[in-house]
Amino acid sequence: MSPTTLRCTVDGPVATITLARPDKMNAFNAVMHAELRDVLDQCEADDNVRVVVLTGEGRAFSSGQDLTVDLKRDEQGRLDLGPALERDYNPLILRLSNYLKPVIAALNGPAVGASMNIALACDIVVAARSAYLQEAFAKIGLIPDAGGTWILPRLIGPKLALALMLSAESVPAEEAQRMGLVYKVFEDASFAVDVAAFASKLAAGPGLSYRLTKQAVAQSLSNDLEAQLKLEAKLQSEAGSSDDFMEGVAAFREKRAPRFQGR
Repeated sequence: MSPTTLRCTVDGPVATITLARPDKMNAFNAVMHAELRDVLDQCEADDNVRVVVLTGEGRAFSSGQDLTVDLKRDEQGRLDLGPALERDYNPLILRLSNYLKPVIAALNGPAVGASMNIALACDIVVAARSAYLQEAFAKIGLIPDAGGTWILPRLIGPKLALALMLSAESVPAEEAQRMGLVYKVFEDASFAVDVAAFASKLAAGPGLSYRLTKQAVAQSLSNDLEAQLKLEAKLQSEAGSSDDFMEGVAAFREKRAPRFQGR
């Protein structure tokens, strides 16, 4: 059956997943989570797909969790948000963090609440100039979830991360770029075209090298220097024996663009 809360289109080596609940500002519900998991699995299993883009339809990337849906309540009738995190958000963040292919979060508009942290769990974040990010949890008496309290302090430091969380202030795309949360900011009018061009350029690169680099960076967060140097040597041995490395060297010597195959 076709997804009802998102779309997936494949253009050559780039798969674009578009969150498609624009009337709800692409807010996440259980169905969207399930469909996103399925599509991510399909894209990872497809050898023709080398890069995945995650974006939103309409004026927002996503407003985070849809609080209008029926969520689990305790005996006093109060919402219990823990089960939804355990069932949906935690697996998604881990899936994105361990994904074998590069994932680009393309913020066509605001990324608020959990969706900000979902975006930050992707490998690269690009944004339209009018977009913004917001840890909005404090506005409704919650704490940041979807990995936000782990990811954000590691990106910008605990003090600044805590300020963004406690103030719940929005961060415009250009300011987010200065902070290091966003890699590139594109003009609104050309956003879709610029994202497609960026993704296509990335997809032409060495897929095996990308996977090994992602692994090295992920493990660096818990390794000391000695352990990381050993890991680099191990992974470099794997990269150095690849067809892509041979092609890269040949292309360099022949002064032409390499034709990487991802192996």
